[in-house]
Amino acid sequence: MSEAAAEFTAENPFALFGDWFAEATKSEINDPNGMALATVDPDGMPSCRMVLLKDWDEQGFVFYTNLESRKGRALEAHPRAGLLFHWKSLRRQVRIQGPIEPVTEAEADAYFQSRPRASRIGAWASQQSRPLESRFALEKKVAQLTAQYGLGEIPRPEYWSGFRVLPVHIEFWKDGAFRLHDRLTFTRDDPRGADGWRTARLYP
Repeated sequence: MSEAAAEFTAENPFALFGDWFAEATKSEINDPNGMALATVDPDGMPSCRMVLLKDWDEQGFVFYTNLESRKGRALEAHPRAGLLFHWKSLRRQVRIQGPIEPVTEAEADAYFQSRPRASRIGAWASQQSRPLESRFALEKKVAQLTAQYGLGEIPRPEYWSGFRVLPVHIEFWKDGAFRLHDRLTFTRDDPRGADGWRTARLYP
């Protein structure tokens, strides 16, 4: 069996993702958990930006954000998302699509408290995606909040939480010579997994 064929024999896409993600963690210089997040704004305009994967399991893929940001408003209007991992060092991509659901309050609290203190202050200081009068205004707000909280606990803002993408489509892509790439898809109708995965290979 060829190397390419061996990499595409997994019956469970989460197992294959785990293998690839582990390799990316070793080989990518910066942010192996970086992923492009695609959403559709309330007016139907598509939008894409980079975010960080903060947790994943067979339930889905988790990221966190300001719920009042542009992406937060988009996900509220259209609770579906697309993710793209591109690991250049491995010449691989993984595309994920599916509906989203909010993480639990406990999950959001636990992750928020795990963040560096300055990042927690930043979550309070930034009115993400809204107009900023000057850099100084942001730095002033950070200084005020730093003084306000001192060495005490920093609570999670109500407008800061996370989403879990529940995959119904996952595509694995591996670079091939002469652009004859390898592509394998896993598809299901039920985002909770009751119907199991269907697999298909695609032309490059």
